[in-house]
Amino acid sequence: MSAPTRRWLIGARPRTLPAAVVPVAVGTACAVGEGGITWWRAGAALVVSLALQVGTNYANDYSDGVRGTDAVRVGPVRLVASGLAPAPAVKRAALTAFGVAAVAGLALAIAVGWPLLVVGAAAIAAGWFYTGGPKPYGYLGFGELFVFVFFGLVATAGTTYVLTERLTGLALVAGAAVGALACALLVVNNLRDLATDGAAGKKTLAVRIGDGPTRKLYGALVAAAFVGALGCAVGWRPPAALALLALPLAVGPVRRVRGGAARRELIAVLGATGRLQLGFGAAFTLGLALGG
Repeated sequence: MSAPTRRWLIGARPRTLPAAVVPVAVGTACAVGEGGITWWRAGAALVVSLALQVGTNYANDYSDGVRGTDAVRVGPVRLVASGLAPAPAVKRAALTAFGVAAVAGLALAIAVGWPLLVVGAAAIAAGWFYTGGPKPYGYLGFGELFVFVFFGLVATAGTTYVLTERLTGLALVAGAAVGALACALLVVNNLRDLATDGAAGKKTLAVRIGDGPTRKLYGALVAAAFVGALGCAVGWRPPAALALLALPLAVGPVRRVRGGAARRELIAVLGATGRLQLGFGAAFTLGLALGG
């Protein structure tokens, strides 16, 4: 792999991509048994989700870089702050990714209904203004809310909707479970950066509520994901309880967060949380599909 390609791949933050794949997989599984699935729509929904994730990552890199809030980092390198890529190029990469999401979303809107354009526009705006614009909401402690709504509820229930053209209770509860784990990823990321974010004036939720409550929030979000999966099993599809097979993957990261892991130690916890998200998503998807 060439150096420029590797550089842009690093900037896309591939370790965050499960947060885009899992809700589409779960949303597709929720649609099983609700009528025939038009698979190109599922593929387009995946393109939208992945492009939004990558676009948000590049936008975050650009905005934090030009603000100087990534000047001192504990986690993975950032393109603008490290000087690996000029800010205008990273901005163009973000806009290109958002453009890909818009094109795939437009195809879905043509097939399903124009209200999807409003949802898509809101998702793109949320991705850009997370750390961009004059008053980025990620600097005000609302990042977790964005992740829960757009990479939980919207991505999951939205996928089910484009496949069935109906909004179902199952998809909403499943989306809440998926969103809880996506939030857990952001919480542990912000816990790792708590000191540097606070010094840079970036008032994430972790900065606002402090170290101890943030650690408790992480555990609560992980637990909420499994509770949501059980809710789907009890209320709609019993095989959804297969999600509990991912419980062993939760033990290590929760124990390390509760045990006081900090700064660089939390990089490993972030990776373990990503593996938990993948394992949970795979088992949950299988269970939902089997119950459909």
